[in-house]
Amino acid sequence: MLSFRTFIKDLGTIRTSLLLAALLFIAGGIAGWVGTGDLQQLLYQQLQGLGQISGDLRESSNPQLSFFIFIFLNNSIKSVVIIFLGALFGILPALFLLINGAVIGYLIHLNAIQGQDLFTLIVKGLLPHGIIEIPAIIIACAFGLKFGSRGLSALFRAGRRSGGEANGWPDFMRQTLTASVWIVILLFVAAIIESTITFWLLS
Repeated sequence: MLSFRTFIKDLGTIRTSLLLAALLFIAGGIAGWVGTGDLQQLLYQQLQGLGQISGDLRESSNPQLSFFIFIFLNNSIKSVVIIFLGALFGILPALFLLINGAVIGYLIHLNAIQGQDLFTLIVKGLLPHGIIEIPAIIIACAFGLKFGSRGLSALFRAGRRSGGEANGWPDFMRQTLTASVWIVILLFVAAIIESTITFWLLS
């Protein structure tokens, strides 16, 4: 039930949601890169907040452990919660993808216009952990989007017999449980990489 093979098989049943989630994340990245005015100000405030947290963690007695705990708990809790918040018609997972994509897009653009080394930022600062973390977040949001689409479908089917749809819910909820477990595991690995390899590369 909770095997990795089952998890991979379940991903095949939400291919459309996975594609939509990836496109929303990319769209957010593009918006973050080209955004102006209020959007840039919002994203800049997001980065300032992250910078403040990063500074506080670096000043702790064990920075690497502090980074690991913060990154793992922050990402895993948000990712699991966003799956089930998708029940609200998939709105929150969509916003989550757009915002996270926009922050990354804006961060890269900001470094580019400031003449910073993008190789260091992308290859050393994002790629080592991001190659696991970003897909895990996209998968979580994809399940959230699927949750929303199923909720909408059930709403429109109300008043009509839809035994097949009703019978499909237990299996989908089993899929969300399996996905939650493996997403947390993947984010655990990503947090280890970010608090060790990425931390070392950027030090």
